[in-house]
Amino acid sequence: MRRPRSAVVEHVMRTLAREIDGMELPAIEKISESQQEDPFQVLIATLLSARTQDATTHAASTRLFRRARTPKTMAKLTGEEIEELIYPVSFYRNKARHVKATAEALATRYGGRVPGTLDELVTLPGVGRKTATLVLILAFQSLRHICVDTHVHRISNRMGWVQTKTPEQTEQALYRHTDPRWWPYLNRYLVTWGQNVCRPVYPRCGECAIADTCPRLDARAQAAIETSTRRRPTPARQTRIRRT
Repeated sequence: MRRPRSAVVEHVMRTLAREIDGMELPAIEKISESQQEDPFQVLIATLLSARTQDATTHAASTRLFRRARTPKTMAKLTGEEIEELIYPVSFYRNKARHVKATAEALATRYGGRVPGTLDELVTLPGVGRKTATLVLILAFQSLRHICVDTHVHRISNRMGWVQTKTPEQTEQALYRHTDPRWWPYLNRYLVTWGQNVCRPVYPRCGECAIADTCPRLDARAQAAIETSTRRRPTPARQTRIRRT
């Protein structure tokens, strides 16, 4: 008998809470912790992270915050200075313009503080819904928002929790189909799992602790996974499992 969706989500989230312990956290999570959840630095680091590897985001954010840690001081940097500090993040010229414009807006319109509402955050240059919701969760400890990036969108659909075509649709569907207690953790758990195990290409299904609840896998793949848990696979067997 198929378990209710809410029970499946709870099982997966509790399992991932254990499984991601010791894994490398997403760059924004690490920056948030290291900067005592400072809203400005979480916001800027999130702006830099789009389509950029975590290591590059972390290094660029560290260089930038070493020079300027507040909206007022960052607004005084030239666009060229910001470009040099954040290179080689993806689209670093566009991001440098957004960083400077956002710092200026915060310094002049909000008294140097990051606003704590979604509607205000998305008015800032370069800040979309994903960035805004992540800032609210990490810097303002919001319990009412879900941040959906490509990993959350992909895994939610792979697991059959939602059937959506865009991250925006996924966010709204997750509000309807998941318990609110999981909302602040969905991004951390699914992004960490997506970067380490449930990858976009060649997911490591044979090593996945939640494979038993994944409708994406057919019976042949399930059998391979069960075999791999009973017997340590050879390199050749690992390759076959990953390509299932």
